[in-house]
Amino acid sequence: MKPAFKNIFTLLLIVIIISACGSKVATAQPDVDTLLTAAVGTMVYSYFDTQTAIYTAETATPASTPTLLPTFTPLPSVTLPPSSPTYVYFTPTLGTFTPAVPTVTGTLPTATVNPGALGYGCSNLAFIRDVNMPAGSVLQRNEEVTKTWKVQNTGSCIWTFQYRLVFLSGDDLKASGDYIQKQVIVWDWAEVSIQFNAPKKPGTYTSYWRMVDANGNMFGATLILSFVVSE
Repeated sequence: MKPAFKNIFTLLLIVIIISACGSKVATAQPDVDTLLTAAVGTMVYSYFDTQTAIYTAETATPASTPTLLPTFTPLPSVTLPPSSPTYVYFTPTLGTFTPAVPTVTGTLPTATVNPGALGYGCSNLAFIRDVNMPAGSVLQRNEEVTKTWKVQNTGSCIWTFQYRLVFLSGDDLKASGDYIQKQVIVWDWAEVSIQFNAPKKPGTYTSYWRMVDANGNMFGATLILSFVVSE
């Protein structure tokens, strides 16, 4: 219980006791009024004094100082000059321009002949090997020679007795080609030859020959004869 209310309760209790005894002590009435007046004054004073003691003035907190934002300054506007294309003209001087020529390095590929394109009609021939006198063989001057190749019938018809070798190009050795003197069926092989005398003049000689059918039409691979006549 707060002190102010406790004092008021005590005063009221005293007033009640005095009022109960009033009938017995008549001469004390003025003193009771005086006491009541003093009690009420004391009560009021005590109440307001207590409230004053209880109330504590709050200290006002000063408002925080607002932070000012930086002032925004707009960037100056920039006006770009209008773009215009630039043309570069090149006029070569006559006699001074040299075109670039690509340089080829390495081994160039060798064209491969399609054997099927060498045929004539149904006749065709493929070279198998040199039976004798491989390229670079050495002969004596005026030596009597028989050169032989092994060939295959790669056509679609049979070679007849009239098929033989004929001179195509190169060094003309005045040679004669032999008739095959037999029939050669498709995919079978045969040996064909020529006879000649080695030249009297020393040196290297190369001669090219082909097969012909009964009507003299050349066909098949070219057969090469290459040799050296010694001193």
